[in-house]
Amino acid sequence: MQQVSRYFPRDLSWLSFNYRVLLEAKDATLPLYDRLQFMAIYSSNLDEFFRVRVAFIRSLIRLDKPKLKRELSYDPTVLLQHMYEEVHRQQTDYGYILRNSILPGLRENNIILYQQEPLHALHEQEIRHFFRSKVLSYLQPVLLGGSTANKPFLENRALYLFVKLRSKHRLEESESVYAHLNIPSEHLPRFVELQKVEGINYYMFLDDIIRYNLASVFPGYEVVEAYSIKLNRDAELYITDEFTGDLQEKIKKSLRQREVGPPARFLYDASMPEAMRQFLANTFELQKDDFFPGGKYHNLYDLLKLPNPCAPALRSPVLTPLLVQALENTESVLDAMEEKDHLLHFPYQSYDYILRFFNEAAIDPAVQEIKITLYRIAAHSFIANALISAARNGKKVTVFVEVKARFDEENNLRWAEKMKEAGIEIIYSLPGLKVHAKVALVIRKDAQGAEKKYAYFGTGNFNENTARFYTDHSLLTCHPKLTKELSKVFDYVCGQKKDLHFKRLLVSQFNLQETFLELINREIGYAKKGLPASIIIKLNNLEEETMIDQLYEASQAGVEISLIIRGVCCLVPGVKGLSENIRVIRLVDHYLEHARVFVFGNNHNPEVYLASADWMKRNLYRRIEVGFPIYDEAGKAEILKLIHFQLQDNMKAVWLDSNQQNHPVLPELDKPLIRAQTQVYEWLKQKEEKYITSVSNSLA
Repeated sequence: MQQVSRYFPRDLSWLSFNYRVLLEAKDATLPLYDRLQFMAIYSSNLDEFFRVRVAFIRSLIRLDKPKLKRELSYDPTVLLQHMYEEVHRQQTDYGYILRNSILPGLRENNIILYQQEPLHALHEQEIRHFFRSKVLSYLQPVLLGGSTANKPFLENRALYLFVKLRSKHRLEESESVYAHLNIPSEHLPRFVELQKVEGINYYMFLDDIIRYNLASVFPGYEVVEAYSIKLNRDAELYITDEFTGDLQEKIKKSLRQREVGPPARFLYDASMPEAMRQFLANTFELQKDDFFPGGKYHNLYDLLKLPNPCAPALRSPVLTPLLVQALENTESVLDAMEEKDHLLHFPYQSYDYILRFFNEAAIDPAVQEIKITLYRIAAHSFIANALISAARNGKKVTVFVEVKARFDEENNLRWAEKMKEAGIEIIYSLPGLKVHAKVALVIRKDAQGAEKKYAYFGTGNFNENTARFYTDHSLLTCHPKLTKELSKVFDYVCGQKKDLHFKRLLVSQFNLQETFLELINREIGYAKKGLPASIIIKLNNLEEETMIDQLYEASQAGVEISLIIRGVCCLVPGVKGLSENIRVIRLVDHYLEHARVFVFGNNHNPEVYLASADWMKRNLYRRIEVGFPIYDEAGKAEILKLIHFQLQDNMKAVWLDSNQQNHPVLPELDKPLIRAQTQVYEWLKQKEEKYITSVSNSLA
């Protein structure tokens, strides 16, 4: 697509990121099941992309409001066409990688996932028995067409076979009928393990087990052909008014409507005949633009569930989270926070210290109050249970629950109701805003009755599950000025105060964007004076035009800018006269890079901030986000070291050109290979070993 103005289209940039994920599946140096994992992640990402972004673009087109279109920096119809073309190109690569690399790799390791191979004689009876004993009771065949009181319906994201049948008693072509049949992968394994033969492990798609037994499902009919289909529905929650009425009930209602919402993508086997596609269009009232060709199998994010009979081989070894000795050697995390700040890096270091923080607060008789914001919480959350325990122990607990967190709405509502029953004060979503901040505050009284505050600031969610594979940072601090300002944040989200001022914390709706602009301007000032000027920013997504323009201005002034952007990057790097001093790299590896980090050179006296916020319109204008400074010199040095590894990565990093193409960062001649995530882990490990040695020496 032709470059639009000074900004690359957000959705095409996201597709560039997802293709980078697919490149990991293509990397033959990775263990086979790591590559399968990236195949699954790519598929899951694309599924959500259609449910959210494609559905949004299509809704803009349907609105047909010229004024709205003029305000956009792109023509949505042209953009959608380019999106489809790029997805088709990537899907072609996906199929090629699966057929020509992944499946042969499985076979080389004595694993056969039945595709075109003839069935082994021993498996025919086994498949028939599994179908009759396990599968048949879950099937819901529906004959289509003819007179019926019930309109046929396809469930959101469910798998189906669309089957062409012919009566065994009337063999004329005109007598063909159609049916659809669910593939019950929510109840049964998607990959069914079959009897091992001569040292070879056999598996079969649940889809194919059903295909082999279709004659049993439709007695009296000849099965002519069958193709897989799947419907994605628009995932947006359309709440017309958040400012009046019961917002929770509106969200619950919208969640039900999501499952019956308008089509975002009707995925079908590309080999399906045109006549069958036309029948589907008529039966389910689908438009031409709803149809999207795919392969024989859909929902390939299920590849994560393919059994690994060779485990632990064929997968990268799991890195054991490191123990942080400064916290291991103390009975109380709260007491340790009074001595110094503690900066933690997940998943390299254990998340148990965060669980300890809340568990101690829940039972410590000196703790009076706990406040926390929850955006995405684990389905079986230790933290939520600690909060419930605290409330039952007589502590005042206030929890802000964001019930508009996309795809986590139901889980968050469920936990909110459970915590409310335990006596916790629950504050729900703010009208017109999402609270995306990841913060907590514990208030404790010492023996003299003096109040002490303990703060948690993070770049990632309070979720012990995602903390195992999302890279994030968290700060545990008693810094009085930071804890005082965090109290103000809770005053705001709990509706107690509106007119607030922040000097140290960066809070969207108040000073976050303005402060970042000032910090960039300061570097511009240094550059214009001929002084050293640099900016390093790590984000998931960079989209907001005001921030991009300021980075362009900094580049033109001579500021050296390094960006680590995992996903969307609407900034166009490397353009002479605009952005030649801006380098953008994308880092995709075993862990999901999720932290937001901001380093401003400040004439060799760097300032470091961490935050929950990306630089997107939604984060800066429609959310409550919190950025926080790192004052502790040791903590600051750690962040700079970790960022240095990422900027030096020449194994998993790619650099982006002005067309968002992913180019490998190649190692320079005679320079060592650097894989940032491995280097970070080893460096932190050595740091802890040195700490142990120094403590041992001091005690000797």
